[in-house]
Amino acid sequence: MPHNIALLGSTGSIGTQTLDIVERFPDRFKVAVLAAGRNVELLISQAIRHRPALAIIADESKYNRLREVLAPLGIETAAGDAALADAMERPDFDTVVTATVGYSGLLPTVRAIKAGKDIALANKETLVVAGELVTRMLAESRSKVIPVDSEHSAIYQCLQGEDPATVHKLIITASGGPFRTWTREQTAGVTAEQALRHPRWNMGAKITIDSATMLNKAFEIIEARWLFDIPALRIEAVVHPQSIVHSMVEFIDGAVKAQLGIPDMHLPIRYALGDATRLPRDERAMSLTDYASLTFEQPDPVKFPCLGLAPLALERGGNSACIINAANEVAVAAFLRGEVSFHGIYDTITDALDNIPFIDAPTLDDYVATHHEVIAYCKDKLKK
Repeated sequence: MPHNIALLGSTGSIGTQTLDIVERFPDRFKVAVLAAGRNVELLISQAIRHRPALAIIADESKYNRLREVLAPLGIETAAGDAALADAMERPDFDTVVTATVGYSGLLPTVRAIKAGKDIALANKETLVVAGELVTRMLAESRSKVIPVDSEHSAIYQCLQGEDPATVHKLIITASGGPFRTWTREQTAGVTAEQALRHPRWNMGAKITIDSATMLNKAFEIIEARWLFDIPALRIEAVVHPQSIVHSMVEFIDGAVKAQLGIPDMHLPIRYALGDATRLPRDERAMSLTDYASLTFEQPDPVKFPCLGLAPLALERGGNSACIINAANEVAVAAFLRGEVSFHGIYDTITDALDNIPFIDAPTLDDYVATHHEVIAYCKDKLKK
C-alpha cells in the first residue's frame, strides 16, 4: 500500500521536488491532499496529474477557478487558512510535508501534531516561531518530526545510531550566499536582483534573501535547538562555500561526522519521505574528485548581523523569535519590492524587537497575536 501524504506548499521549490519523488516511487507514495498559496494554475495542473482527494488554495480569491476545473474530476476543493488547518485531521493520510514558507506553516503543523500525523518538516519557521510549544506538543503526541532542510537532515542522518549524550556540538554549514566576499559597505546598496543570485541553491525568493542576510542560519540554529534538544551554545554556523558538506556533528571523543552530497534537495526530501530509509536516486552521484578543495571559514558577524539574532532569541526566549520572524517577513517582502534597503531588513527586525511587547511564556494564541501585531507594526513603520 502506498504511503499517503498531505503536501503543503506544493507549488514551491520543495513542493515540486517532493512531487518528483512521488512520481518516481508510485508504489510507495500517494498524495491525498495538495495545498498551495496563490499559484492556482500550477496547483490545478498538479491535481490533475496526481488526483488527490482534496486540493486547497490559501488565496480565497482563486477558489472559484480551482473548483471550476477540479470539481468535475471528483476532486474536493477548499480555500483559506482555516480550511488548510482543518484538513490536517483527515483520516486519509498519515504524513504531512510542510513545505510552505514562513509563519503559514505553524497552525497546520500544530493541528497535524494534535491529530497524530508524522511531519516531514521543511518549514523551519514552525520551530523558530513556537519551538518550545511544538516540542512540548510532540512529547505528548504519537507524531514524529523528520527534518527536510538539508542542514537538519544532515544532522539527523549523522545522529542515527548515536547516543545523544555523546554529542558535543552541532555544526551547521552555510554557503555564505551571494555576498560572502563583499564588505558591509558594499552590501548597503544591493538590489533584490543581486540578492536573488544564489551561487549554489535554487530556492524561492524569500528563502534566497534570508540566505543573503544569513538570517536563515540564525533560524536554522533556533530550529536545531528544538529538533535535537541541544543548548544554543553548542550549535554553531560555519561558512562552507561549496555546499557539499551539509552539516556536521562533533562528539565528546573528538570524532566529527559529516553528511556530504551535491546541492540538491531531492536527497533530504527522499530521506524524510522514506522515514529514514534510503531510496535510490535518479540524480548523478557526487564524486569527490569533482571538488579539489572543500573550505570552511567563520562567518563575519559585522557583515551578517542577522546571524547574531539566534543567540539573542534563544537567550530571551518567549515570543522573541516570533517577533524576529514576522518582522523579517515584512522586511523581505518590502526589500523585494524595492521599498527598503538590504541593511534595512536587519534594522526593521531590531526595531520590532525593541517595540513589540515581550511575552515570557506565550500560548499558541499569544504567538498568533504577536505575529499579527508585528506585521501591522512593521508595515505601518515602513510606510512612514
